[in-house]
Amino acid sequence: MIFLSPFYDFLARRFALQLNHFALVKLVMISLDKTIFYTLLFGVVRLVWLFLIKRRRSHLSEAGVWIFVSYLIFILAVTTFRESYFPWQLSFNWNRPLSDINLIFLKETWKLTQGTTLFDFIYNSFGNILCFVPFGLLFPNLIRKKNCFLRTVFSGMLLSLFIETMQFGLNTGVSDIDDVFFNTSGAIIGYLIYLFCKKIIYSKSL
Repeated sequence: MIFLSPFYDFLARRFALQLNHFALVKLVMISLDKTIFYTLLFGVVRLVWLFLIKRRRSHLSEAGVWIFVSYLIFILAVTTFRESYFPWQLSFNWNRPLSDINLIFLKETWKLTQGTTLFDFIYNSFGNILCFVPFGLLFPNLIRKKNCFLRTVFSGMLLSLFIETMQFGLNTGVSDIDDVFFNTSGAIIGYLIYLFCKKIIYSKSL
């Protein structure tokens, strides 16, 4: 880690032996560190781009772009690029058998309900939904189109399929059709929240 190493070391000393799922805390911390690094890189490129073009977004819309990019970097870091910090550290393994991919809807999710702990079920289902809610909330601001429900849902599904494909190739996770379903559901929920917030803002402006 480049930025958050001291904070992570503090958490490790205090909680590593007390939390059963501290590995998840470590993953989140590393992913946040990557998010800071690559958001800074994006910021440099974005500022140069804004300097060169004449057409600009409003300050609020531009802030939405930065938040969306940071969110996207974090999601990819926590789900897909877990084992590498820089692109040249990626190691693909496309020789994995296709049988490693679960294409039977809710098969693996149902198995989790039969386990001794409910954490894995909650993490796999509700976690996958929640992590895509920001996508549905932020993506409409990015494209600035009216009635963009289908574009938002389809783009969220494509992002989920990309994540599952890269998890298969990088061997950094389980490729599962259930994840695509839960992720897409999260994007739909996020878009509904976006519409609700938009309606409230519009009503207050009258």
